[in-house]
Amino acid sequence: MKTLFFTIVIIASALSGNAQQKTYCNPINIDYGYTPIPNFSEWGKHRATADPVIVNYKNEYYLFSTNQWGYWWSKDMLNWNFISKRFLRPWNQGYDELCAPAVGIIGDTMLVFGSTYTSKFTLWMSTNPKANEWKPLVDSFEIGGWDPAFFTDDDGKLYMYNGSSNQYPLYGIELNRKTFKPIGTRKEMIKLQDWRFGWQRFGEHMDNTFLDPFIEGSWMTKHNGKYYLQYGAPGTEFSGYADGVAVSKEPLGFFDNQSDPLSMKLGGFARGAGHGSTFTDNNNNYWHISTIMLSVKNNFERRLGIWPAGFDKDDVMWCNTAFGDYPHYIPSAVKNEYGSGFANWYLLNYKKPITVSSTLGGFHANNANDEDLKTYWSAASGNAGEFIQTDLGNVSTVNAVQINYADQDAEFLGKQSNIYHQYKMYYSVDGKKWTVLIDKSANKTDVPHDYVELQNPIQARFIKMENVHMPTGKFAISGLRVFGNGNGTKPDAPKQFIVLRTEKDKRSAWIKWSPVQNAFAYNIYYGTAPDKLYSCIMVMDNNEYWFKGMDLEKPYYFTIEAINENGVSEKLKTVKAE
Repeated sequence: MKTLFFTIVIIASALSGNAQQKTYCNPINIDYGYTPIPNFSEWGKHRATADPVIVNYKNEYYLFSTNQWGYWWSKDMLNWNFISKRFLRPWNQGYDELCAPAVGIIGDTMLVFGSTYTSKFTLWMSTNPKANEWKPLVDSFEIGGWDPAFFTDDDGKLYMYNGSSNQYPLYGIELNRKTFKPIGTRKEMIKLQDWRFGWQRFGEHMDNTFLDPFIEGSWMTKHNGKYYLQYGAPGTEFSGYADGVAVSKEPLGFFDNQSDPLSMKLGGFARGAGHGSTFTDNNNNYWHISTIMLSVKNNFERRLGIWPAGFDKDDVMWCNTAFGDYPHYIPSAVKNEYGSGFANWYLLNYKKPITVSSTLGGFHANNANDEDLKTYWSAASGNAGEFIQTDLGNVSTVNAVQINYADQDAEFLGKQSNIYHQYKMYYSVDGKKWTVLIDKSANKTDVPHDYVELQNPIQARFIKMENVHMPTGKFAISGLRVFGNGNGTKPDAPKQFIVLRTEKDKRSAWIKWSPVQNAFAYNIYYGTAPDKLYSCIMVMDNNEYWFKGMDLEKPYYFTIEAINENGVSEKLKTVKAE
């Protein structure tokens, strides 16, 4: 089986040469395959994946996700190497792949199993996945399941959790470690309680319109003798797509919900943080990978994000998505604390003037810096020489750039192994004299969400990106994002911050504050204890927010900070909402 390697090429500048990056930026920059299913592409062919699992195996990281014709491995969680492997369903060998895979570790063996409602899917094993050495462990795994997850306990017992439905719960069962046959019958683990937990309501506005909410995407983590069952809800196409977590003292016992989701990202450039998995790095720090919604070309058009995670002194599990699509540090020996991984580089070009070489139809230039992954600018062609230029407003310190390509008139279905992007990027302080910042005119890798950390920060007012080669379709950008510091004043703190919880429905509240003139965004932090504000909502261009994601049985605590290109304001004194 041929092995394909995908490595993020880091060229900081024409003068400084190559350097090892210390940061990454979501969505993660991997060579996402295109959807394999023609009728999923009625609005245009596009990239898509979801339902990710990362496991730490022999001190290296292995990433599996839906319909990718293989998997990735990495030494550092930054440079991901793709390995082609067809874990095909026997009845659909034309184009299909693993959907929502389960990946488990038993001793020195990695197990991989794909979602299925039948017993016809092979359970695969490997002790050398980096070399693509696999063999069937069980030809027909007797107990199928959709969105499955394996968990090996400290005592060696093996469990499987599964379920994906808006009618049925998640299930759990013990498996025989030698035969992989079920021991007993499945037990009901957990159901959604959207009558209580507002975030579990279906719909973009958490109003349970159209369908009942879905529960899916099981994952199990054990910490300090407790079992943390994670699950995705309420729907993958919504900004509120999240991973919840429930806690038990037994692997198949009664699970009690934490009030708020483990991972949720309601605002900002990349939204949604559902159906994922939790893993540890080589320094025993926790991380959570989950699905970012896009849902433009199709409801199931999605990307992946990795977020710092952990447990506090009271064993409350947290995942930090605040500034979750800004640069963060890759794993290091420093212990993960909530908020500690953020590089403190801020967005420099939000809604600032954009100049482009051409425009296709209604795909206007400022779609490329409106902080919305769903919208994009497209040039009239994919030819060399098409360009996009962003004005930072004043001379700023630039630390990093993220280029998010959009799929406009793409021609591919399925995995493509030999495609690549090529471009040049320039900077200027006056818009007249230009210097090469990044030269990827010889790049031979697929970089749909390219992120380049500069070895040495530069001073610039203008950043210009010029296309050299597109793998397919038009030169189209959903986000040209420049990070650093605007060399100005941080925003003032918001004032008159109020949270009005409704009497009719305690799951909902109207949040309002006085606008800050030198801010373009706000972070609202909230939780059920004043020292556990682990959830965050980024609000752009507004000074109010209608929040519908609370536990109706708990009091809540809120605070807010203002954001601009120079940093963040002080947080306000915490407000309690009964």
